[in-house]
Amino acid sequence: MRIARFQDAAGAVHYGIPGDEGGRDQGYALRLAGDLYAGLSETGERIAVNKWLSPLVPVNIFGIGLNYRAHAQETGAQIPEHPILFMKPTTTVTGPGDPIALPASCTHGPEVDFEAELAVVIGRTAKDVTEAQALDHVLGYSCANDVSARRWQKHGGAGQWVRGKSFDGFCPLGPVLVTADEIPDPQALDVRCLLNGETMQTGHTSDMIFSVAQLIAHLSRDTTLLPGTLILTGTPPGVGFARTPPVFLADGDQVRVEIEHLGGLDNPVRNASA
Repeated sequence: MRIARFQDAAGAVHYGIPGDEGGRDQGYALRLAGDLYAGLSETGERIAVNKWLSPLVPVNIFGIGLNYRAHAQETGAQIPEHPILFMKPTTTVTGPGDPIALPASCTHGPEVDFEAELAVVIGRTAKDVTEAQALDHVLGYSCANDVSARRWQKHGGAGQWVRGKSFDGFCPLGPVLVTADEIPDPQALDVRCLLNGETMQTGHTSDMIFSVAQLIAHLSRDTTLLPGTLILTGTPPGVGFARTPPVFLADGDQVRVEIEHLGGLDNPVRNASA
C-alpha cells in the first residue's frame, strides 16, 4: 500500500491513498481509517487534498553517515567498521513541496547540501532484534533528504554532526510511505538526487556498507526503537561538498529525491528570510 498523509480544506489531517500513481497532482485521496501502526483500512471516501504532508510524524530520527562505499570514497574517508550514528530532531521533518529554508546562521557563505536517502519506518517495537528478525519490524519505506549545513556539521558543532543537520526543515520526507510488503528487498533500489533537473547523485542500496537489517539490529541493541522511529540509511555519491567546484543549495533551487518503487520527493529552496 502507498500511504500518504494530507490536510483537507477544513484543516483536518487524514491518511489516504493518493488518487493514482501520480496522485499528488490529482488533488484527492481515498481516505484510510484506523491507526498507522495498528492498521489502516480503506473507507472508499474520496477527499479533496488541500496540502500534502510528510507521511508520518516520527517519534525519533536516527541518521547514518558514510554508509555507501562510493560516498565514503568520494570524501576520502575510510570505510567505517561500525555504523556512524547521529540524530536529527523531529522539528527537521517537512513535507513534499515545502521549502527547504537556508538558515540565516549560515553566515560564512553557501554551505547547505543535499543527501538523497532511503528512509526506514519502524512499525512495531524493536529491541535486541537479530539481523534475521529486523525487517519484520519495518512498517515501510519513504524518500528523504538529509539536508546538511556543512560548515556547521564539520566545524561549528564541536566535533558532533548534529548541529549541522538539525535546522528546521532539514529532513524533507515523502511523498508516500510504501509498506514493507511492496519492498521485499530494501537492498535492491536505485537512488537519485536531482538539482534543478540535473542528476547530482546516483547510487544503489546494494552499495550500503551496513544493510537495513544490519542497521536495525545494531540500533536496537539495548535500545528500544519505538513504532514511528525513522532511520535515514545514508547517502550515495555525488553530494555537493565533494564536487569540484562544490555545489551548494541556493535560493530558488528545486531538489528532487527519487527512489525506485517509492516515487519522487520535490522541495524548493528558499532563504530563511524569504
